[in-house]
Amino acid sequence: MGRKFFVGGNWKCNGTTEDVKKIVATLNAGELPSTDIVEVVVSPPFVFLPTVKSELRPEIQVAAQNCWVKKGGAFTGEVSAEMLVNLGVPWVILGHSERRALLNETNEFVGDKVAYALSQGLKVIACVGETLEQREAGTTMKVVAEQTKAIADKISSWDNVVLAYEPVWAIGTGKVASPAQAQEVHAGLRKWFEENISADVAATTRIIYGGSVSGSNCKELAGQPDVDGFLVGGASLKPEFIDIIKAAEVKCA
Repeated sequence: MGRKFFVGGNWKCNGTTEDVKKIVATLNAGELPSTDIVEVVVSPPFVFLPTVKSELRPEIQVAAQNCWVKKGGAFTGEVSAEMLVNLGVPWVILGHSERRALLNETNEFVGDKVAYALSQGLKVIACVGETLEQREAGTTMKVVAEQTKAIADKISSWDNVVLAYEPVWAIGTGKVASPAQAQEVHAGLRKWFEENISADVAATTRIIYGGSVSGSNCKELAGQPDVDGFLVGGASLKPEFIDIIKAAEVKCA
């Protein structure tokens, strides 16, 4: 069995109760490929997690957008991995470039977060990606390898990790890495896994692409051999998210 296609929807800091009900209704009514073909996870803001989890069709899972780096306690404003487990939330997104940039989360801090979340039984969508300056300087692979290594140094198994490659210059900008650019980095990451972890981890770990994925570009991106899915931002709030999920069928053609 090959790597099952994975589509995540990161709602970021968006939505009202009414908006969320509309998005859930759209997803519940949509015609989706079977769970044998695609794994779908949506990530609403913390305050909407219980509502979405209870009202969304069971084959779509939910993820938190972040969690604290260790056990809960005197950490005002944070949400612990234990709380997510208690709510029955199976997934969490960690290391998103917005948190790395705006909240100064370092590679090491992200590695610690991933390790702690896994230790509590969560599955993790771990994000890596380079800035425009880093790409123009030709250091893309060095940057994403360092980000991935900081996670690898802290964990013993990649079974419950999906790696999301999100070039920072393509997030929310409308600029998209070309299918060839995405494939090049994904293949490079897979090669890094093979050389630094194991051939098995390289073959089985899903590496998904994020960065202005839309209904119009998803099929071509999905056709790349090392692109195992998407982490979708703005488009996950719109009906076209259904079309992006259906791009999984490209792998079955």
